[in-house]
Amino acid sequence: MLSQVFSGRRAGIAARSAACAGLLSCAAPAGAATLAGNATLTTDYVWRGSTQTQGDPAVQAGFRIAGDSGVYGSVWASNVEFAPQTHASSEFDYAIGWAGNLDEDWALDVNVLHYRYPSTATDLNWTELNGTVTWKGNYWASLGWSNTALGYDERGVYGLVGARMPVNERLRFEATLAHYALKDVNGDRRDDDYTHGSISAVWAFAGIGEGRALEVRLTAHGTDSKAKEFFGDKSAGSRIEAALQASF
Repeated sequence: MLSQVFSGRRAGIAARSAACAGLLSCAAPAGAATLAGNATLTTDYVWRGSTQTQGDPAVQAGFRIAGDSGVYGSVWASNVEFAPQTHASSEFDYAIGWAGNLDEDWALDVNVLHYRYPSTATDLNWTELNGTVTWKGNYWASLGWSNTALGYDERGVYGLVGARMPVNERLRFEATLAHYALKDVNGDRRDDDYTHGSISAVWAFAGIGEGRALEVRLTAHGTDSKAKEFFGDKSAGSRIEAALQASF
């Protein structure tokens, strides 16, 4: 059973793309690269519907450098807690990509994302190709593909749609619905597809300062029964996550 090796991974392409897009830029001269970053405290690290920390809190941080052309590189890290035999305690995600506006309504982000677990006793590292299209800044669709999904030598295709619904300058709601098509990564000669979704309420604090933001996020996650079969009852299903994120 895969749950004996993994507790799952983290919250999806759209979440990763939104985090990258949401990093607020530091002031920089024209033509210079832009550096941005964020730091997060969360009660549970949830990725694509399943917990990465056995339901325990996580500390996360990321940095991104981007040029005027839209080409960027980023690194993101978090503590993790998988099955004991993996000895996994940390995750580092490295991305190289391009992000920019196609016109006044449409934006595109494409990247190569590498998941790395340096403390593990087994090889859990893998790479994924990602793309996210955003419309009017409030609606997005993401697609990810890998031929080594979840660190196995099998194909995985991940699709997600999301919407952001601002109430005012400080409060907004967000919702996502996603499906992960996994080809026989459990080795039982059947596909391991599952579906998950989330609903979030986000409150942004005022008066933090130019180029900085502080937000509180409360998210309800849910998966279908196939995710429970895949990751285990303790890792998938329904859960609530609360997070405090600072962007700079």
